[in-house]
Amino acid sequence: MKTTVIKRATFSAGHRLFNPRFDEKKNLEVFGACSNPNYHGHNYILEVHVTGPVDSQTGMVMNLKAIKSVIEDEIVSKGDHRNLNIDVDFMSDIIPTTENLASRIFGILDQKIGTGLLSKVVLWESDNNRVEITREKGGGI
Repeated sequence: MKTTVIKRATFSAGHRLFNPRFDEKKNLEVFGACSNPNYHGHNYILEVHVTGPVDSQTGMVMNLKAIKSVIEDEIVSKGDHRNLNIDVDFMSDIIPTTENLASRIFGILDQKIGTGLLSKVVLWESDNNRVEITREKGGGI
């Protein structure tokens, strides 16, 4: 039997959805108001799902304090109140859509949490919009 524990974190960040290969008109057509040259921001909610067997000695899949520490050190401290296009190294080479941000977060946390325990990352951009990145059976995302 496997159990999933979920740790939640929040951070605020700004961004502009913009493809430098497109002209301004094409960017506006594709990304709409999210391509505002002066950027815009979101209050993100991040849910990190860790799945595995419950350890018989601790009664835990993984210590929630340890998960919180990894999220804080690797994601929140680097992205909170920052511009994803300019200030956040792990987003510097990609359009900072919520899909891309969630995927990068999954990759970073997967390496830090280790042993394939990370099963899903859910990133809420707003009350109405979220992205889920789920580990596929066999280990990949």
